[in-house]
Amino acid sequence: MRAQVYKDDRAEDYFARFHERARRGEPSWPYEAVRVLTVTWGLLAFRMRCVSADNVPPSGSVILAPNHASFMDHFFTGAFIRRRVRFMAKSQLFRKPMEWIYSPGGVFPVRRGMFDEDAFETAYTILDRGEAMVMYCEGGRTRTGKVGDKARPGIGRIALQSGAPVVPVAIYGSNKVRNWKKLQFPKVTVSYGEPLQWPQVERPTREQQQAVSDEILDAIRSLHEELAQHGRKGVAKRVRAERRAKLAGAA
Repeated sequence: MRAQVYKDDRAEDYFARFHERARRGEPSWPYEAVRVLTVTWGLLAFRMRCVSADNVPPSGSVILAPNHASFMDHFFTGAFIRRRVRFMAKSQLFRKPMEWIYSPGGVFPVRRGMFDEDAFETAYTILDRGEAMVMYCEGGRTRTGKVGDKARPGIGRIALQSGAPVVPVAIYGSNKVRNWKKLQFPKVTVSYGEPLQWPQVERPTREQQQAVSDEILDAIRSLHEELAQHGRKGVAKRVRAERRAKLAGAA
């Protein structure tokens, strides 16, 4: 795997039009076109399946927080929910010709390694409209297939300032999706956890932001470890048993 590049030397003004478009409204037709292609590819090539997609609220602002091991993770995250999801992606991806797909497709840039207030403002605008947004708390992709050891504080800041619920998402098997070039097609499972939410804080401290980010990452890690230990069928069985018990207790 090539080394990840964290710094983008292009001027801040270069990305203004992408933020403006993201703040203006929902994605246009490229979103649906790419969704059809990627979901079809995921289902056929990687036998993509999910657990507990109904944990994602059907409406209202929400942050989906998956682990990050593949360029396909944002597509896997949104594949099993009916809502359109917006993506925060590293600014290095916004180069011709792909920026002509990313921007109308609902993606907006973040300049990693820099204090990018524009990315935060775009995220708040999207959440204020009651939309769904994907954000990785690890920052970059992990190289081992395991969940990263350290969370970045950005997702904690957005969760606290927006008050939006966060759904932790574990994607298992995606670190091997590039093996299709070797005619190896791993199974991919997406598990959606229970929504997490914190009281809204107008100006959270760095420590508060980091604490929330760490809690989100811990939830992702628990979901991922459960998939590694019990597999999709085992996790689905546990979820069904818990729901039956809950219904029986409510009766």
